[in-house]
This record gives sequence, C-alpha cells and structure tokens, in this order.
Amino acid sequence: MSLDQLRAHTVADAWRRYDAVQAGRDGLNAFLSVDRDGAHAAGRTAESGPLAGIPVAVKDNLATHGLPTTCASRVLDGYVSPFEATAVRRLREAGAVVIGKTNLDEFAMGSSTENSAFGPTRNPIDPTRVPGGSSGGSAAAVAAGVVRLALGSETGGSVRQPAAFCGVVGVKPTYGRVSRFGLVAYASSLDHVGVFGATVAEAALGLEVIAGHDPHDATSADRAVPPLVPVLEGVRPLAGLVIGRPAEYFPPSLDARIAEQCARALDTLRTLGAEVRDVSLATTAHAIPTYYVLAPAEASSNLARYDGVRYGARVDGSGPGSDLRTMYERTRSHGFGAEVTRRILLGTYVLSAGYYDAYYRRAQAVRARVAGEFAATFASGVHLLFTPTAPTTAFRIGELSDPYEMYLSDIFTVTANLAGVPAMSVPIGRVDGLPVGGQFMASHFDEATMLRAAAALEQALGAEAHR
Repeated sequence: MSLDQLRAHTVADAWRRYDAVQAGRDGLNAFLSVDRDGAHAAGRTAESGPLAGIPVAVKDNLATHGLPTTCASRVLDGYVSPFEATAVRRLREAGAVVIGKTNLDEFAMGSSTENSAFGPTRNPIDPTRVPGGSSGGSAAAVAAGVVRLALGSETGGSVRQPAAFCGVVGVKPTYGRVSRFGLVAYASSLDHVGVFGATVAEAALGLEVIAGHDPHDATSADRAVPPLVPVLEGVRPLAGLVIGRPAEYFPPSLDARIAEQCARALDTLRTLGAEVRDVSLATTAHAIPTYYVLAPAEASSNLARYDGVRYGARVDGSGPGSDLRTMYERTRSHGFGAEVTRRILLGTYVLSAGYYDAYYRRAQAVRARVAGEFAATFASGVHLLFTPTAPTTAFRIGELSDPYEMYLSDIFTVTANLAGVPAMSVPIGRVDGLPVGGQFMASHFDEATMLRAAAALEQALGAEAHR
C-alpha cells in the first residue's frame, strides 16, 4: 500500500487548503487554533522519522505544548497545558508537524460537532450537513485535504462515525493499545485515542507511531505493537479469513441503500477469499442505554474538577451572600453547554443513593455481557465482524434536536467501546452523494487483521467506494 501521497503532502500544502476551506460563510470551522510560525519552522527542520515533515491535526481535547487545549468549552477557553499528550509527543518524535487543534463537541460529548462552544463544524462533502462527532473537526480536516492524518478520540464512536460521514478512514484501537495520558477525560473506562487517515495505509502508519506502552497511563497495555503497515502489502486474497455479519446490525429499519452498500462490500470480501458467516450479538439492543448510564456517570466524576479554582475559567460570585458555592455554581453554569450539563446531571443521578444499584451496577453487568458475547464470537472462529458504521448518512445541521435521536446515531459503534475491542470505519460507497462507512471489528489487540481486511476492501472497491 502506497504512502506516497502522505509523504508528498507538505506544510505549505496544508496551509493552502486551510486558507481555502476554514473560514467564510460556508467555511468548515474545523480548527479552533493553529500555529503557522511553529509549523513552518518544524517543517523546515524535520529530517527523519516515518512522518518527517508531514502536517497533522490534533483534536482539541489532547494536551499540546504551545497551543490551547479547550475541549471546545468556555470553561477551558484559552487554557494551555503544561505537558503534552503521549500520542502527540510520539507524532512529533516521528517527525510530524502539528499545524493546529480541531473542533469537537464540547468535552467530546456529542455526535455532530454542533455542541462546540465555538460554533459547529461543517461537512466538506456538503457544508449544510454535520461532519459527525465528537471528532468532527479532525474528520473534516482530513476530508477537506488540509491534512491526510489527524488524531481524534472515541468514547462511543467519535472517530468511526465522523469518518463514515466524511468519507475517510477512522481507526479506534483496542483499549490500552494507545496511551490516554494527556487526553482530557470524558469517561475513562471507555475513552480511546484514535486516528483518521485519507487511506487505510495512512491511518495504519499513524496508529503504529502512537501505539505502545506508556508508564504514565495505568491502563496502557504492556504489549509489543506489531508492524501495521507491512501487513497491508499483498492484501489480496483473504483466503481463510472468516468475517461475521451480525444480524442485529442489519435491522429491517436500516436504510435499504446503506444495507445495499454493505452487501456489496461483503460480496467484494467474498471475492477476495473471505468466508462471510451470519452471527448474532443479542446484547446489541441494550448497548445504547448501557452506554448512556456508564459514560455520563464517569463524566459526572471526571468533570467535577472544573470548579473555577484549580484551572480554567472562573466566574466570581458578587453581591450579598456570595460565597464559594455561588462561585462554583456560576462558573459551571457559565462554562458548560447544554449537552455537557445534561450528561453531568444524568450521571450524578445514576450514581446517587438509591439509584446506583438500579442503574449503574446493572449497566456494568450488561457491559460485561456485551464483552463476553464479543469474546465468544471471536473464540468461535470468526476473525472479524463487518457492519454499517452508522445507520444514516450525515444529517443536516440542526436536524436532530431530540437528544435521544442524536444518541441513536452511535447505535452501531458503542458496543466496541463497551467491549474494548478494536474497530474502524472505511468508505464503501455513497447514498445521494453522501459517504457511507463500513465498520470492521476485531478481537483484542488484533488491529493488524482488521487493517489488512480494510485495505483489501479499499483496494478492491477503488473509485467505487466514493460513488
């Protein structure tokens, strides 16, 4: 698989595309901050490494030196971290040039990048539509050609769903494969750092660079990272590979045109030598309610630190009776947007006395069943699962006003986060001109097999994946 296009994309190319698409009436608003001078200087001095001189973008919930880390929230407006995320540091050590920080749903809570305190990001394919979320800025930056490689984060699908909506590749590794040190926590047991690429090979190279054990992250797996790019060479055929088609991911309600694109992709995988086998993941129906108990519960705890005392914004109390509690209330009311507030309140409720057993403990039990079901399926001889990435194509900005409708856009992605297995989205076609993503999921730490199958499908579909 060629990486020539990635290596040919310079910092100067990135700024030309940035200036063409970032601002204006239909501008993408994909970036929240950029570093032109620093990027030009780094680009001139980069001499070695697998990403030498290659411009990259970083989601604005990953800590960086020299650029703000705002999480697209007023509560962290202007905050600059004193340290850098391990994934970002490893990009720089590989020679990459960080040109800027990308927009997201505030604190990564959303599926459309409409919840940013600094305005929504637009989809480069159709600026009237969302790019997905929460990593919509990174997906849009790759889809628009500003960069060919970007970092995002995932808690329930926030790399794969934007990748599907924008027609790019998005990879979520196994939980523990990539260090979370320097990733601002949303739900710590579900958070992952992921990678966007213009092609499977580019995403694989990005993942290979940032993966590996990190003593700064207690959940980081102390496992060797196999070479991921070399396994993509000679990807055809896929003889001996068994790919499961879970019935629950192809319900009668699924848009027939998306189902048709998935059927074509599965037929292509068969022609490449893979066996496609029908399987069942019965707990899928419980994934969304389970996720929306566990993730807000962890968010409630993690976001308690934004109190106006230690760092970030502070709104002082004023007038008679003002005290510390008043400052807390005013700071958090001013700093957090509606969706973050909703999830904090929901999480606080499910953790409260009298409701913990009814909601949180039960959700943890269901999560264990989801993980067990995945493990049993892979133990049965299935190497990969293939599904739609999202139940729809990109929806229009402002179209989904009901939070529950928005939550359902992650219905096919949250299971991989609950189980901690690697998963990715790859373009497989278009519906009414809008991209459709196909999702691969693999057993723990088997990113290599997943990437190999995705690369084979990408190669076989060729231009068909973008029609």
